This record gives sequence, structure tokens and C-alpha cells, in this order.
Amino acid sequence: MNTIATKDGTQIYFKDWGQGRPVVLSHGWPLDADAWDAQMMFLAENGFRVIAHDRRGHGRSSQPWNGNDMDTYADDLATLIETLDLQHATLVGHSTGGGEVVRYIGRHGSARVAQMVLIGAAPPIMLKTDANPGGLPITVFDDMRTGVRADRAQFYKDLAITFYNFDRPGATPSQGVIDTFWLQGMLGSLKGQLDCIKQFSETDFSADLQKIDVPTLILHGDDDQIVPIAASALLSAKLVKNATLKVYPGAAHGMCVTEADKVNADLLAFLNT
Repeated sequence: MNTIATKDGTQIYFKDWGQGRPVVLSHGWPLDADAWDAQMMFLAENGFRVIAHDRRGHGRSSQPWNGNDMDTYADDLATLIETLDLQHATLVGHSTGGGEVVRYIGRHGSARVAQMVLIGAAPPIMLKTDANPGGLPITVFDDMRTGVRADRAQFYKDLAITFYNFDRPGATPSQGVIDTFWLQGMLGSLKGQLDCIKQFSETDFSADLQKIDVPTLILHGDDDQIVPIAASALLSAKLVKNATLKVYPGAAHGMCVTEADKVNADLLAFLNT
């Protein structure tokens, strides 16, 4: 397996496919790099070097007790980028991964980055606060923690339904997609995944978004049941300089799977600009 070691000894697993200008993909919670398979195959076949890692506490990476926080996630990403000596990279983040790549810019700058893509991304902040009245109440995330602790396996099977909008009228649920979501979730660390809920929900990325100084594409579904568009992409698009927002009508949070052909086409067009 391809792995790199972080400064605290955590082993980060990554996939490295194709040749060409690098595209680095950061996955959502509670998944791993396999969530990007449709994008990795497509982009590698279209002349790009595509790299996707499993966040610490997720997938095939180490399951440390400590370090499951957004700053460390961003530092782990920096270690990966620096170890592989990537230059002129496009960073692509979905959901929690969107927060990770944004925090990477906030902490490490854009010297190695040419472009940014946020897909169904958590920033600026998901939690409802006085400063963010359109966010989700803390009870939503407390219920997630309760569900994961009580019966993680069933919780992930249930979460997959709304993640991909399989509960919408006319939807055709895929048992394979549900099973793959469950498998990726169960491969990760219970401790790491519980810690991550706080990180993707309560972290305020507003200052990080304002530091982004590379062309940025924001893709989001207007029927995203996990990260509602009004409190995420619509706000991020106002905070990021040189941002282009594209809204997918009716699209789910898991749009990289349910809308893979459209996402892939938009990624390729952006990469070629």
C-alpha cells in the first residue's frame, strides 16, 4: 500500500493514479478515498495524476486516539503534498474534505496550488450560531453522535439513504451504493469518526475562505439534505475571490456518485481552463 508518515507517526494511505498535472481529492465523512473512484478513473484517463488519501481515522489510514481535528487533517494533507512534491495542484474537497482543503490554504498557503474545487462542501460553518443563524442546530450533530455510538452499522445504512437522496420521490435506490457507503464507514475508526463530527460541524472556515487566492469552482446540489446549500455554498461563493458557483438542480449530497458524469465533465472543463 502507498502510505506516508505524518509528524506524529500516523500512517496516511493514498491512491496515486495516472500521470500529468496533479489533482488531489479529499473525501467526506465517514468515507475514504474510494468515494472518489468515478472521478479518479475519469481524470486519470484524461491525462491527470490523481491522488486521493484516507483521512486519519478513516479507511485504511491509522486510527490514532489524538489528532482528529481540522488543523491536523490539513497538516496531514500538507505532508502528503510535500512528500510527493506536488506543484500546481488542483485541490478538490467534498463535504468534510472541502473544509480540509480550505483549512490547508489557511494554514499552508497556495504556493503548491493552482486551483480549488469545493463539492457539497461544509464551509463556511454548518452549526447554527448567533453569527450563523442559517446553520443547523447542535441537536442535529448530537443525534449523529448518539447514532454512531449506539449502532454505527445501522446508522450508516440509514444515512446513505439521505446522503444520496434515495428517499426522494422517483428515486431509484442502489443497494450497491448503499453497501459501499456502509463498507467505507465501517472501515474507519469509531473514535476518529466521532471526533470528526465536531470538526466538520463546528469549525468556522470563514477566514480560510477569504485567504483563497486561486481560481475556485464551487459545485453544490440544491437538494443536498446533509449540507444545505443556503448555509454553505451560497455563502462560500461570496467569501472566496475568483469563485464560480454552479448549482445542480435536485442533486444530493453524494453528487459525485449520483451525478458522476456531470461532476466529471465540470471538473475536466475547469482543469482545462
